[in-house]
Amino acid sequence: MSIKAGHRREVHDSQNVTEFRLIGPAGEPIDLWRTLDSHGLNSLPPQVLNEHDRTLEVTLPTTHGRPRTVRISAGRTGFGRVQVLGRKTSPKMLKEVGDQVRHLLRLDEDLSGFYDQISEDPNLQWARKGAGRLMRSATVYEDVIKTICTTNCAWSATVRMVQALCEHLGDPAPGAPETGWEGRTFPTPEQMASVAPGFYQDIVRAGYRSRYLREIAQATADGDLDLEQLGRMTADELPDQEVEARLLALPGVGPYAAAHIMLLLGRYSRLILDSWTRPKFASLVDKKSVSDQAIRRRFKSYGQYAGLAFWLFVTRDWVDE
Repeated sequence: MSIKAGHRREVHDSQNVTEFRLIGPAGEPIDLWRTLDSHGLNSLPPQVLNEHDRTLEVTLPTTHGRPRTVRISAGRTGFGRVQVLGRKTSPKMLKEVGDQVRHLLRLDEDLSGFYDQISEDPNLQWARKGAGRLMRSATVYEDVIKTICTTNCAWSATVRMVQALCEHLGDPAPGAPETGWEGRTFPTPEQMASVAPGFYQDIVRAGYRSRYLREIAQATADGDLDLEQLGRMTADELPDQEVEARLLALPGVGPYAAAHIMLLLGRYSRLILDSWTRPKFASLVDKKSVSDQAIRRRFKSYGQYAGLAFWLFVTRDWVDE
């Protein structure tokens, strides 16, 4: 799925462009488009995923001024390209934006161990060419809120909810339209906690999720909840079981949402089993249905990478090879 950009602002200054190598920390290849199109949340604001030219635009907050919208695309051979849209930027801001993009794309994550595991699996060998990096949001908080907006509803409702959050609460980048969600950041916990409860019912139309969104925003803004810690701590410091338990303790987060968030945290041991992945897996193995137990058994040998192996198995056809 893609959302077409309506506010492209071209830049004619090389100072607004930086590059990154498409090689992982252990020398493993990185498939940029597979990363940009690695899961559905990448097509939600403040991202704009463009399948036609295989680019992704995202509006990011900065510490050196107003938010900026950047376009991520393929560059010269072996490199990705980051272009800051709009007015000329400073070297300091360009570096900050470049560092944020590295974080979003998980460029520093070592997937060589996973590639070694799938080398003998004919259904997953293809991923060794550079698939498997799941793009994350700028914050864990953003991924949590977006994931809650995907529960028990059609995708169109998820899009509507996230668009409303960005349109009414996000900060605009230079050149953003005066109205609408384009060119605006995802709102901070403080911004989401500052509005009246009715905002989530009447404007976002989040239904029963309204209470969950506000409670998580308020707890984070007050300092009672530190979701970013889940992204900072290693598996040795905080085992997957504890991460899962903390996520399940959040309002509005059940087993599906916890597994989804864990995948975006780089915790790949849990499988995302929902109304889309279950029948998709069954169709790929030529069966009418497959039990969750059987699916887990199929990927159990991958251990800490079981969820990633499953996700790649069911999404291989997302990108035309």
